[in-house]
Amino acid sequence: MLLLICATGLAQQPLPHQLQPEALDATRAEVLDASGAPLTRHYLQRWNTADRLPLAQVPALLKTAIVSAEDHRYWRHRGIDWRARLAAVWQAIRAGRAVRGASTISEQVVRLIHPRPRTIWARWVEGFEAMRLEMRFSKSAILEFYFDQVPYGANRRGVRQAARYYFGRELTTLSEPEMLALAVMPRAPSRLDPMRDAGRLRGPMQRLARRMAADGLIPESRVAKLATPPLALRADDDGIPAGHFVAEARRRAHGGDGSALHTTLDAGLQRQAQQLLDQRVRDLAGVGVRQGGLLVVELDGNRVRSWNVANLDAADGEIGIDTVLTPRQPGSALKPFVYALALERGWTAATRIADEPTAAHVGNGLHPYRNYSRLSYGAVSVREALGNSLNVPAVKALQFVGGASFLELLHRLGMSGLRAHPDHYGDGIALGNGEVTLAQLVNAYATLARQGRQQPLQLFEDGRERQSPQAVLSRDSASIITDILSDPRARLLEFGDGGLLRFPGQTAVKTGTSSDYRDAWCVAYNHRYVVGAWMGTLNGAAMDGVTGSIGPALLVRSVFGLLDQRHPPQPLLLSPGLQARLVRDVDGGERREWFAPGTAPEADSVAAATWAGSAPSTPSLVQPFEGLQLALDPRVPPEQQALEFELAAVADDEAVHWFVDDAPVGEGRGPHYPWPLSRGEHRARAAAADGRWQTATVRFRVK
Repeated sequence: MLLLICATGLAQQPLPHQLQPEALDATRAEVLDASGAPLTRHYLQRWNTADRLPLAQVPALLKTAIVSAEDHRYWRHRGIDWRARLAAVWQAIRAGRAVRGASTISEQVVRLIHPRPRTIWARWVEGFEAMRLEMRFSKSAILEFYFDQVPYGANRRGVRQAARYYFGRELTTLSEPEMLALAVMPRAPSRLDPMRDAGRLRGPMQRLARRMAADGLIPESRVAKLATPPLALRADDDGIPAGHFVAEARRRAHGGDGSALHTTLDAGLQRQAQQLLDQRVRDLAGVGVRQGGLLVVELDGNRVRSWNVANLDAADGEIGIDTVLTPRQPGSALKPFVYALALERGWTAATRIADEPTAAHVGNGLHPYRNYSRLSYGAVSVREALGNSLNVPAVKALQFVGGASFLELLHRLGMSGLRAHPDHYGDGIALGNGEVTLAQLVNAYATLARQGRQQPLQLFEDGRERQSPQAVLSRDSASIITDILSDPRARLLEFGDGGLLRFPGQTAVKTGTSSDYRDAWCVAYNHRYVVGAWMGTLNGAAMDGVTGSIGPALLVRSVFGLLDQRHPPQPLLLSPGLQARLVRDVDGGERREWFAPGTAPEADSVAAATWAGSAPSTPSLVQPFEGLQLALDPRVPPEQQALEFELAAVADDEAVHWFVDDAPVGEGRGPHYPWPLSRGEHRARAAAADGRWQTATVRFRVK
C-alpha cells in the first residue's frame, strides 16, 4: 500500500496556477495570404483562445444537459465519482469488456491539461489530480474551462466553436434539440457527427432526455421534443482552413524578424478547395477513405495557391498530420518520368513495346507484372503504354534506362525521400513502390508543365526562397509526355472514351493507385495550374477498391472547374523543335505523332516499326533464374503444373533445344518452353539447334 501511495504521488504532475488556456505567442509573425488577408485564425492549436465564454453566458439548458450527460453528480463529488467508477467496473466484469468510462468533468479537464495514454494507471492518477484541481479551483471555474475546451469534431474546441461549426449560429440562438445534440456529441464526435448521419444522435439524445426528466431537470412532456435529432446547418467558417500551410510557412521562415509573412496562398480558393476536399472524403468514407490532401500550384513562379488537408475521422495519433507532406506510395503516378527519361535516351512516342505477361525475380521468388485490367495488348506504342498506364511496358522502360538513372532523375525532380539503393526498389520503382509526398509529386508534374524546368514550390510573395529554374528534362521530351497525358485517345484501351479523365479544356492528367488500394492519386495540369490530390488512410489500411480515377479524379476535375472560371483554359505549350509525322499503327490506322529532332522518320505514313531496345543481344535464360525457389501447389495435380522457361534475345521462329540436369527435355521454336515441374534441385540451360549459341546454366529448386 505504501508503494502504491508513493507511486501515485510521483506520477502526478503540477497543476496550473490559473485555469486559463495557454495564450498564443504574441511575438509570432502574422501570416497573410496573397491579398494580405490574415491566415492565422484556424483550429489546429491546442487550446481555444479565441471563442471563450463566461459561464454565465452559456444557455442554462446546455449547461444542465452537458453536466447531466458527462457527470450528473458533478456538484456533489470532490473530483472522483466513486459510485460511477464502481458501477463501471461491475459492468465491465459482467460484459467482459469496458462498457462506460465514468470520468468526471474534473478528470476530463485534467486529461486536457496533462494528456496521458488511456490506461488503468493513468485513470487512477487522473482521479487524484482531479481532487487536487477541485481543491485549487471552484466548480464553476472548472466547468467554464471545460465548456471552452471540450473537443468536438474537425478540431473544434468548446461549445461556442461547435455551435458555429455544426449549426452555423451562436449558442444563444440554438434550438433545444441542438443544445442536447451538443451535449451528447463529445462522447464520440466522429460517430455522432450530424453532418454525416443525424439519425445516430437519436438514441443518445433520448437517453439523456429521459435521465434529465428522471432527475427532475425537465418535465416529462418535453422528452420527445428534446430528443429529436437536429439537422446540421453548417455555415461558412469564420476562419480560413489553412492551419497546415501556416505551420509550414512559419517553419520555412525560420522565425524571421517578427514581421508579417506575405504568402502566395489564395484565401478564397483555399476555402472553396477545402469544401470540395472535405465533401469528397465524406462521400468516400463508406469505401474506406479517411484522409485526403490537395495542392494547387500556379506555374507562374511555381506559387502555392491552395494547400488543403482533410482529416475528418482521425485517430489520436493522426491528428495534426499534414497529408500534403506525408510520404506515401504513388503507384503509377511516376510512370511519366520513366518514359520521359526513355525519350531522352532515344525512344520516341511511336516506339513499340511488347505488352505481355512477365515476371521478375525478387529475392528467390518471382513477382508477376500485370496490367490493372489483367489484359495484355501485345505490341503497343509508348503513347498507348503511358496513356493506358500499362505496367509491363513501364517495367521494360525502366530496364532500358536503368534503375540508378531513374532514381537520379527523381532526386533532381525534388523527391529527396527516395534514399535507398536502386536494388532496394528494383523494377517496382517504375510502378511506385517508393514513397513521395504530394508536394513533391505536384512539383515534379509542374516540371513537366514548364517543359522540363524544375523549381522549388514557392510559399512567399517576397521571393525569399526563389531559385532560378533548372533544366532536368529536355523541352522536347517534357512536351511529348505532356501531349500524351492530355490525349484522351491514348488511354482508350484501359479507361475508355470520356469519363472523369477527359477534362473540358486541354489538360494533362495522370492517376496512381498503390498496392492493395492504400493510396489513390490524381495529378493534372493545364497551361496555368497544376492540381494534385491524394486520398487514403494514414494508418495504412486498404480502401475498398478506390483508385486514382475513382477517388481523387473527381476532386481534381472539380477544382479545375473553379480555376477555369478565373482563367479559361488555353492549349498546352509544345516545344517548337518537335516535328509531326503520320504514323501507321499495327491495326492499320494512322495517327499524328510528335518527334524530337533527329528521331522523326523521313516521311509521313511510315510504320511505327521501331521496337524498344531493352532486351540483351545475347540469348540468356530469363526464367528460371539463378537461385529461383518454387513450390508445387498442393491443390493442383502435379502432372498439371509447369514452369514456363523463357529466353531473351531469341526469335519466335528459332529452333531451340532445352536441357534440365544436363539431359534434353524438349525441342521447340521460339523463346518459350513449358517444363513439367518436378521436386528437387535442378539445373537448366538452352542451346540453339544449329549450335550457334548456348546459355549459361542456372540452378533452381522446386519444393
